[in-house]
Amino acid sequence: MAIEVRKFDAPLGAEIIGVDCAGDLSDALIGEIEEAWYDNLLVVFRDQELDDDRLTAFTRRFGEPDMAPPNPTGRPWLPATPEINVVTNIRVDGELTGNAGNSEMSWHTDLGYIEVPPSASLLYGITCPPVGGDTYFANMYLAYETLPDETREKIQGLKAIHDITTNASGVLRAGYAKVADPRETPGCRHPLVRLHPQTGRKTLFLPRRLNGYVLGLELAESEALLDMLWAHATRDELTFGHKWRQGDLVMWDNRCLIHRRDGFDDSYTRLMHRTQVKGTEPPIPA
Repeated sequence: MAIEVRKFDAPLGAEIIGVDCAGDLSDALIGEIEEAWYDNLLVVFRDQELDDDRLTAFTRRFGEPDMAPPNPTGRPWLPATPEINVVTNIRVDGELTGNAGNSEMSWHTDLGYIEVPPSASLLYGITCPPVGGDTYFANMYLAYETLPDETREKIQGLKAIHDITTNASGVLRAGYAKVADPRETPGCRHPLVRLHPQTGRKTLFLPRRLNGYVLGLELAESEALLDMLWAHATRDELTFGHKWRQGDLVMWDNRCLIHRRDGFDDSYTRLMHRTQVKGTEPPIPA
């Protein structure tokens, strides 16, 4: 069975029709899905019915699942399945049972603060609010390719610190202290320009704006450069917004997309489970 791919009228993204992600999918079909994913950077599967085991099993078809990132509690949200990150505003006895609550989440790359960030992120909508909580993605291939020539030359070879102390909602993670000077931020150092290991295309790779710092620059110069790059990379013409509905499974390429989330009314319930595929060390751009 060949898959049906419907491209979105956007600089990224496509819907894949007629695939049951909980089913017994052939290697050939997985290869077609992977090809569509590389071509479109993000794919959406509608009306899926996935428990945690099936979500993890589908993820495993694309590589080894990564562990969920550290969260404000310092312990896994789901001890039985530590690969799954829970994103929710559900509270028990006043305590959140997952990450992010109902707040807005700023633009970021998932786990950009580790040595080898995940290659893929898969987010499954279990309960979705009728309004709000939309997720937006930006194409970092195009962000790099549309930079002025002099800016591309300037940032080639520069590295930045990717902050580990806070999550994308700005909440401090367990075991970390608030950063006073971005130059002292804990986290991994990554080039501002990376090569995608499969496609060979150059992509802009920005640290989260909070506590981001470009090594070797004066702080004011780093701040100005990051402000300019973020403003350029998140222009409307480079982005796509996904409005969630129950049963959506969205799989995106974490190496060439960044994403953010709108906040939503806390009277609504939002519950998402996310898995990720371990990445590989990217080649160094020439």
